[in-house]
Amino acid sequence: MEMTMCFPLLLLICSLCMAQLQPESDNHIIPLGDQTEAERREPTNAADQQQRCTQDIHAVLREMSALLAEQRLEIRILQRENEVQGAKLRVLELQKTETDKQLQAQTAGLISIKARTDVTENQVEALKRDGEAQTAELISIKARTDVTENQVEALKRDGEVKQVAFSASLLASGSGTLGPFNTHTLLVFRHVVTNIGNAYNPNTGFFIAPVRGAYHFEYYIFGHGHASHGSGAVLVKNGEHIFIAYEHQPSHYGSSANGVTLLLEVGDVVYMRQWHNSRIFDNENHHTTISGHLIFTM
Repeated sequence: MEMTMCFPLLLLICSLCMAQLQPESDNHIIPLGDQTEAERREPTNAADQQQRCTQDIHAVLREMSALLAEQRLEIRILQRENEVQGAKLRVLELQKTETDKQLQAQTAGLISIKARTDVTENQVEALKRDGEAQTAELISIKARTDVTENQVEALKRDGEVKQVAFSASLLASGSGTLGPFNTHTLLVFRHVVTNIGNAYNPNTGFFIAPVRGAYHFEYYIFGHGHASHGSGAVLVKNGEHIFIAYEHQPSHYGSSANGVTLLLEVGDVVYMRQWHNSRIFDNENHHTTISGHLIFTM
């Protein structure tokens, strides 16, 4: 850009110098005798002007040479920078080529891994199907086993429930009189002598039928004579009074008894209630008792 501006400047200086050196008129002739002192000195002034013009041209040329040298230096610098950039570009191209190769290798590896993964997934699915089939078979086997176990348990129960019998007395130890009470009161026979089949519960006083069948019960109620209070108890089935055993005498002692055979369903409950306003006695001789047993199943 600076070189472009220097050439017109050089041409302009040269033009001005030529214009100063040119006579005022090519057709104007001054006689020698008519020349003045100033006119006789004009050639010297023209030579001076030509010298100054030459100096200006030389100055411009020197400036242009300096600018040209600077531009050459800048060109060399740019060339070196271009070479460096070219080397870097070649390195980047090599790196890109290497990266592309690595990417292709990784892509191939991923494709191989995916193929193996697909095979593994297929194997897993096959194993799952096999596992489901085995699970279904195990469930079927377990169901059959449960049925067999239930049948065995049923056979055991059939064998066990055919043997149901119990006997118990009122007090577990010592002696004492219960009552009188102003309402019917549950009797719990706590001293258990026999309880085959565990159908009788000495904590609640309840006999619960384990199987449908005919059962026979007998109970004995003992008490001291009293002018105002007798001795009595009633056998109850599922809340219904069945048979009562009762006696009353003013002195000494007395005992009453009763018995009954009942058709019981599974889960039916049989127990004894002390009759209201009565007194019942028992001691280590076990006067007040109850017994029951299964006669046969139905």
